[in-house]
Amino acid sequence: MSHLDPIADLIRDCLPAEARPPARSDDLFRIYAVLLQAKGDQVTDEDVHNAWTAWTQSTDDTHKALVPFDELDARTRALDTPYTLAIRAAARKLHPPVVR
Repeated sequence: MSHLDPIADLIRDCLPAEARPPARSDDLFRIYAVLLQAKGDQVTDEDVHNAWTAWTQSTDDTHKALVPFDELDARTRALDTPYTLAIRAAARKLHPPVVR
């Protein structure tokens, strides 16, 4: 277990109930944890897709969605949104905005 695992768990906990993460996706959520640390609540659907692409390439290098984000159809792009929102929510929990 590394320092990324609690962040990955928080992201997973922030997913909406209807989201269905892939099986054996602990490594994917660790990549999402790195995204959170690098981009915080500025993470985009394209970032999430790129992270998923890197992970999926090691498990299924023939998947039809292993293309740049802008080449995906709208329905496939929308699959990234719950993960983007979960990463943003987790980032806000870890680093709440300062109210002045």
